[in-house]
Amino acid sequence: MLKLFHAWGSCSLASLITLEEAGADYELVTMSTKAGDQRTSEYLAVNPKGRVPALVTERGVLTETPAILAFVAQTFPAAKLAPLGDPFAFARAQAFNSYLCSTVHVAHAHRHRGYRWADDPAALAEMTRKVPEVEAACFQLIEDDMLAGPWVLGEAYSICDPYLFTLAGWLEGDGIDIARFPKVLAHSERMRSRQAVRKVLAEMAV
Repeated sequence: MLKLFHAWGSCSLASLITLEEAGADYELVTMSTKAGDQRTSEYLAVNPKGRVPALVTERGVLTETPAILAFVAQTFPAAKLAPLGDPFAFARAQAFNSYLCSTVHVAHAHRHRGYRWADDPAALAEMTRKVPEVEAACFQLIEDDMLAGPWVLGEAYSICDPYLFTLAGWLEGDGIDIARFPKVLAHSERMRSRQAVRKVLAEMAV
């Protein structure tokens, strides 16, 4: 059985939704990053990076959201969560998720995790101040050039959609009105109507 290490409010929400969409049999381990669960010796033995998500499989542990999403799509092909039969289309999905991982998430992280890049209080304050501008620019690019609609890749739902939904959920907390991006807002509302997403969000509310 798969085991997902997850923390509410983190990017691991995308992996959790995707496991639900796939109909996978999995065990969920809920962690608290605020309490420092990711830094315990027990968790570091699973994922030395000390971050979530981590997905334990029969062959070992996978980390990094794009890798986990691709693994789930390929492990459960009947769920049709990625264009697996088209190398170029699958690469486009990977490119989108890589952008979310390497650029959008990092822009957001400068608000809460500035200590990863600087120690000077003035530098930390400047990084925090800059977050809304940089993150909004990322979402403007997604709005204008990357979100085909109704789903990220077009007509077919894919592993890109729960990932975008997860990161778009951080906009309000970062001082950005999601209404600035009508296509992203419509996508988030569309996501909330999906059964898997409703189930996961109901669990979060408990």
